[in-house]
Amino acid sequence: MLKKTAITLFTALAAATFICSCEQTEVPQDQDLTQYVDLYIGTGDHGHVFMGADVPYGMVQLGPSSITEGWDWVSGYHYSDSIIFGFSHTHLNGTGIGDLQDILFTPTVGDVKLAKGVHNDQKSGYYSLFRRETEKAKPGYYAVHLDRYNVDVELTATNRVGFHKYIFPASDASAVVINLADHMNWDKPTEGYLVQENDSVISGYRYSEGWANKQRLYFTAVFSKPMKQFEVADAGKAVSGTSLTAEKVYGVAKFDTQENEEIYVKVALSPVSIENAKLNMQAELAGWDFEQVIKDADKAWNAELNKIQIQTTDEQVKRIFYTALYHTMVAPSTFQDVNGDYRGSDGKTYEKADFKNYTTFSLWDTYRAAHPLMTIIHPEKVNDMINTMLHIYQQQGKLPVWHLVGCETDCMVGNPGVIVVADAILKGYAGFDKELAYEAMKNSMLLDERGLGYYKEFQYIPYDKEDEALSKAMEYAIADWSLAQVAKEMGKTEDYEYFSKRSKVYQHYFDKEKGFVRGLSSEGNFRPNFDPFAAPHREGDYVEGNAWQYTWLVPHDIAGLVESFGSKDKFVTKLDSLFTVKGNLGEGASPDISGLIGQYAHGNEPSHHVLYMYPYVGQPWKTADKVREVLYVLYHDQPAGLSGNEDVGQMSAWYVLSAMGFYQVEPAGGKYIFGSPILDEAVVRVKGGKIFTITAHNNSKDNKYIQSVKLNGKDYDKFYIDFKAIEAGGTLEFFMGDKPSDTWGINDEVIK
Repeated sequence: MLKKTAITLFTALAAATFICSCEQTEVPQDQDLTQYVDLYIGTGDHGHVFMGADVPYGMVQLGPSSITEGWDWVSGYHYSDSIIFGFSHTHLNGTGIGDLQDILFTPTVGDVKLAKGVHNDQKSGYYSLFRRETEKAKPGYYAVHLDRYNVDVELTATNRVGFHKYIFPASDASAVVINLADHMNWDKPTEGYLVQENDSVISGYRYSEGWANKQRLYFTAVFSKPMKQFEVADAGKAVSGTSLTAEKVYGVAKFDTQENEEIYVKVALSPVSIENAKLNMQAELAGWDFEQVIKDADKAWNAELNKIQIQTTDEQVKRIFYTALYHTMVAPSTFQDVNGDYRGSDGKTYEKADFKNYTTFSLWDTYRAAHPLMTIIHPEKVNDMINTMLHIYQQQGKLPVWHLVGCETDCMVGNPGVIVVADAILKGYAGFDKELAYEAMKNSMLLDERGLGYYKEFQYIPYDKEDEALSKAMEYAIADWSLAQVAKEMGKTEDYEYFSKRSKVYQHYFDKEKGFVRGLSSEGNFRPNFDPFAAPHREGDYVEGNAWQYTWLVPHDIAGLVESFGSKDKFVTKLDSLFTVKGNLGEGASPDISGLIGQYAHGNEPSHHVLYMYPYVGQPWKTADKVREVLYVLYHDQPAGLSGNEDVGQMSAWYVLSAMGFYQVEPAGGKYIFGSPILDEAVVRVKGGKIFTITAHNNSKDNKYIQSVKLNGKDYDKFYIDFKAIEAGGTLEFFMGDKPSDTWGINDEVIK
């Protein structure tokens, strides 16, 4: 009897253990993953990525800035350059816009001219040349030698504080220049202020305008060694006193130094005040342990990178993957002090906010992949992102379009903030006021600005009323569809029907005879002299694209787009030709149209979902072919390793998701379409500490076609996986082969 009871008890315990192990996989140990991040990837060609020291989603991006201006220098750094003007505390990562690069510090030796200077004449300013072999860069750390001054520079950072280490030669003319005066690209100072508070503290602010039209940044700087003298200069001309308010303010902190003497500088930022900058300093970096801050930054990056642990025999893939994952977390950036204060979109200070406020929302780019990735691996941040957007709505009357340092730039087209908020709601995030979120989305879509008035009047935007009208309308339609899905979930039937109807605006533009979307006049006529290849920058019907690319911008209604073509066969034939057709984009074409495979442009975001349309029509192997081509050809581990702008993490988020084997096509709700994983395994930490493991069996460069799929050990015949299944944790298994499957994913009814 006892024996039988023991056996029964053992069986019960074993069964319980088995059940438990299926529900919750043990969290894997953290690995050293920052070693695989190569900060040079994307610094060449047109990647425009940030180079320097930061922590995930930090306010500070501390790195080098050059005197060189232009499109490829908008981040302040380009791999082809050998000039460093100084080390500024804010940078953009992979945009086409040259803002920020504020509060620039430069160690110098000897008399220098306080000016930016010109190329090939160092005496015209105070910039220095440097040699690439003296650089060191890893997440949270940057180092370089300034040849002109024989000074070694090392940088690290906390969220709100930049930490500088300068190693000077012996000199009685060593100095640190604080530059609030010079513009970087098209940023322009409007007012600067510096004050020496004592022999080791300088504070101030920089007001400027550019793409963000009303920038405000405050700081305090503490030196590890007392200054022997501090001077201020107005537009390069010395003035008496130790404080100055002017349009173009410089400060010079002077020192006597011994050979190899180390001077440290801590620079805390605040969007609100100098006093708050001091609070940030005290909270984040009260001490002077430079090496510990480097370790802490590395630890912070490793904590985030370990949210996805991968297995692959290809070391290049590992470097590309973790660099991409790193790039998705440079921004959005903290825009709030440690006490909760932040500067709102209306210019007012909001105190002690009960959420984390962010900025740098490149939403036209990031709604497509970066935010869908965030909903999987950063659930703790999603509610704060949405709360930030809702407060922006309350302050400026609409959800953000492209928001930067408390300013609405209105850059790009559509209402992408609506899409991101809708996606969070449909995925079950609830740490915000859902009714306010709905109000924000609806009111943002019912404004009259940026072509929306014509959109309501005509049910499309005519080209004779608005520039780039077609692209604006088609992006609005994606937001309409996203809002409609939320309306449906919330039982708002009338709104659901209204916005669903508007989401089909592409049907007005679709020319069935030509098989393209085309500009439409207010009288209902297609624009004459049609050339589907033409892509004039900021002119015509399309934003950074042409008819070949924009015809597919219907990620929310692929079934309807198929019907517009007249049949599935016609749709597939046209889609096939996208990747092979050749044509001239014309003079003055947007430089963003890059990474071309035929007319598919991976270097720009409107194309990013197109590769994943084939599974909707029962031909998933074509997605596998194209996804593998992009993953292996258009991404690599060299400075020119991106085929277009990083665009604040979007280009890299596409890689991260696609490398794991799926991508969110429909803009909101979380239907991730299968492609072709290049990783053998990805262990993903999801909401609630659960683990979602993706395994690709028999995977190789040749074995790129999915033969079958299992979800949690059971056969799975869908061509996508829902967000809820990922969020719940479990296992997704791909079984790969070298030929397309003649059974999996070929259902003729698949698009329904």
